[in-house]
Amino acid sequence: MNQARNQAGNQAGKQAGKQARKEQPHAVVIGGGIGGLTAAIGLHESGWSVTVLERAASLEPVGSGIGLAPNSQRALDVLGLGDRVRALAAWEGDGGMRAQNGRWLVRTSAAAAEGTYGGSLVMLHRATLVDLLVSALPEKSLRTGVRARLADPGTADRRAVVTTDDGDIEADLVVGADGINSAVRTALFPAHPQPVYAGFTAWRFVIPAPDEAFTPHETWGRGGVWGTQPLKDGRVYAYATARLPEGGRAPDSEKAELERRFADWHDPIPGLIAAVRPEDVLRNDVRHLTTPLPAYHRGRVALLGDAAHAMAPSLGQGGNQAIEDAVVLAHHVAPGADLATGLAAYSAARVPRTTEIVRRAARAARVTHLTGAPLIAVRNALISTATRLGPDFIMRSFSSIADWRPPQAPYAAGTTDREPVQR
Repeated sequence: MNQARNQAGNQAGKQAGKQARKEQPHAVVIGGGIGGLTAAIGLHESGWSVTVLERAASLEPVGSGIGLAPNSQRALDVLGLGDRVRALAAWEGDGGMRAQNGRWLVRTSAAAAEGTYGGSLVMLHRATLVDLLVSALPEKSLRTGVRARLADPGTADRRAVVTTDDGDIEADLVVGADGINSAVRTALFPAHPQPVYAGFTAWRFVIPAPDEAFTPHETWGRGGVWGTQPLKDGRVYAYATARLPEGGRAPDSEKAELERRFADWHDPIPGLIAAVRPEDVLRNDVRHLTTPLPAYHRGRVALLGDAAHAMAPSLGQGGNQAIEDAVVLAHHVAPGADLATGLAAYSAARVPRTTEIVRRAARAARVTHLTGAPLIAVRNALISTATRLGPDFIMRSFSSIADWRPPQAPYAAGTTDREPVQR
């Protein structure tokens, strides 16, 4: 990330709330992750003056990948970024789901995904996506190294107030995009249950691709999952999960823990583990918000992404749903429209969809983390049987997620002929 640009943004941004042009309402986005950055772009395109406040000193995403499904690609079309993401696709051939011993349970392809969903998965490094989003932000809108707190959510007659170390910022709209431990969510809904442990932990790493070619896959084994996915830049993104007590850590290194748990799984898994440096393996317990919020707004504040609906990664939809949130929010709160009505419409559009995806992700996590051999055998047999009913039978079960379209026709990526579908 360009440090000079961050510093310039910090200096200029201190007065952003006071200096915003009178004809533009001012939005403050708390959190500079994928959802927050996307929201800032969408609001700016809609006519808002935006300020993004990020607590970290710089935007340096963790060393992991993210898969963007067709639904979030269509959302990015609205911002003129969809085709730039599609150009980063590395998956062009076969892929699928495997058993721990390497047997294929489901075989599919990028072409089949295109036919079923109208697009295929694009796997890219989070840093690549963040850089792409930052490049679309208005100049001087990003402030890093800023601790922000929602002091007042505001009302129809009173602007919201965000407190920082440099003083208070008044805002016509505040977007809480501050992640799973969202302080904004707690401020809006102090009595609501917090995210809970999903029952498993996750490891992630990115390394150069091995010399021997491999087919992209996700493997379901005993009590855990392994995924190996190529990136466009010649690297490989690998991820693994296992059912473990909350808060655990390996006594030696997380690489050693991966070796203990996955080194006897099929190729290329052992070789990938052998190739990664111990310090490059990330480990995080997985938590999700299983009790849905009653709304994703209150006063002049909207929540999005993990702050609103943290979910297990079982369907790969966490970041995708944050991007959807951002584009739908920008659509409903266009300047000149009634903000309260727009925020209510945003909640009405997003709460049912994301609540169902959180539940489906939790159910999928239970299925993928079975530990009993008989249940695993039944699961794998059912998957194989379903696949024999048609090559895209399993894929069609994901269609209600992947075929989502934004609430306005995309205007930037040659897709204006598609009818918008809201779910």
